[in-house]
Amino acid sequence: MGKSATAQQGTSSPNGAIRRFLRTLGPGFITGASDDDPSGIGTYSQAGAQLGFGIGWTMLVAYPLMSAIQEICARLGRTTGHGIAGNLCRHYPAWLLYSIVALLFTANTINIGADLSAMADALKLLIGGPSTLYVIAFGSACAVAIVFIEYDRYVAVLKWMTISLFAYVATLFAIELPWSEAVAGIFLPEIIWSAEFFTTVVAIFGTTISPYLFFWQASQEVEDDRVDDRREPLVQAPRQAPAAIRRIRADTLIGMAFSNVVALAIILTTAATLNKAGITDIESSAQAAEALRPIAGDFAFALFAMGIVGTGLLAVPVLAGAAAYAIGEACKWPVGLSRKPRHAKAFYTTLVLACILGMGILFTPINPIKALYWSAVINGVVAVPVMAIMMLMTARTSVMGEFTVRGWLRWLGWTATAAMAASVLGMVIAWFG
Repeated sequence: MGKSATAQQGTSSPNGAIRRFLRTLGPGFITGASDDDPSGIGTYSQAGAQLGFGIGWTMLVAYPLMSAIQEICARLGRTTGHGIAGNLCRHYPAWLLYSIVALLFTANTINIGADLSAMADALKLLIGGPSTLYVIAFGSACAVAIVFIEYDRYVAVLKWMTISLFAYVATLFAIELPWSEAVAGIFLPEIIWSAEFFTTVVAIFGTTISPYLFFWQASQEVEDDRVDDRREPLVQAPRQAPAAIRRIRADTLIGMAFSNVVALAIILTTAATLNKAGITDIESSAQAAEALRPIAGDFAFALFAMGIVGTGLLAVPVLAGAAAYAIGEACKWPVGLSRKPRHAKAFYTTLVLACILGMGILFTPINPIKALYWSAVINGVVAVPVMAIMMLMTARTSVMGEFTVRGWLRWLGWTATAAMAASVLGMVIAWFG
């Protein structure tokens, strides 16, 4: 009796509530945090520097759209027991599967290279030294860690690394911020009818809603099923559905909110400093950090630069992992970070290859900043068919059983798909306009 009462007291204590909350945070939280990678930081910095507080409303609009599409990805994986590529190869033509996977791998590899370059530049700003050595060190460390650290421990490491994103919230309080202007920019949309404005909006949506996030979260739901004997795909265990869907929704909403708060903090910081100082042309996250120093001081500069390194260490493994999951599922290899390397050699080889190719970009004539731009273009183009196919797949009982996506979530998912399609169309019009 006493033991039971003690256990009940522990469950209802504040520490018990915190533990339950932390257990809720899983694939959705890590996915949301990895969305704010160094390349994303560069995009948000450019948006704030170029357009000031008036672009802050995009984060308010993006939040429900990215939350809906990421929840749909997670439910696809949790329901079927297969990731996006795994479902594509079972229900759609091979040419469509391989086209999407090839484009995803290309975009992710370029993104890895751009992120490693930004991380190296940020560390060089902080302590000096050779950027090339830092690129090799960061890329190698990410590859070694994701291959050799046990899955449960690695997921815990990724969760703890999300703390690095708070550097951008802290930076916001290390500067003088006109809060009235900032709040107005968030809640009162300011539309400027120019190609420059719409190109920036396209870049923001393309950075916020990216295909690698879709593949990663869906595959991580499958991975968690594999390592937890109590969990089965919902098509095989319908009784688990109510609790699973509640957890996925909470995890995704919290993760995407975290992502958007950080992105908004970056926009507001650069709007209040760089834009106010007339610095409107920022091409990379490291350049944004360097430009902050004379305006906002050494402390704000250091926080911003350290955040670039921390977020890169979180995002690079997710980018490489998403590419490996997609190719592995498409080829029907044994996949999963929970498997030992000797039991999934092709999967881990693909993962390491993505990191090596990303590092290799530094040793080619390719400009990392231009490469980042083209990876964003590819991501935007790939996102539209992937989102459309996911919406079609999750409406089919042959795929989802009784757990098809319907109601407001389905409408919001199609709205997100239409918004991405409009973004790509706007990008094309901006090119030829």
